[in-house]
Amino acid sequence: MIKNLFKRIKSQKGMSGVLVALLLVIVGVGLVAGVNTFMKGASTKIQTDANNSINAATAATTAP
Repeated sequence: MIKNLFKRIKSQKGMSGVLVALLLVIVGVGLVAGVNTFMKGASTKIQTDANNSINAATAATTAP
């Protein structure tokens, strides 16, 4: 994958092509990092809500 990236960068004509290729790489990495952070936060929230619901349900069934 990295080799293909370097081949694409080297095959670009002029400096503007190289800058565009590097910009696309930076945007891609930022997008992946942002989605990963969002998914981790959402996963934590869902797990917390599920645990609260389970605790409430078990407490309601065991209460006299």
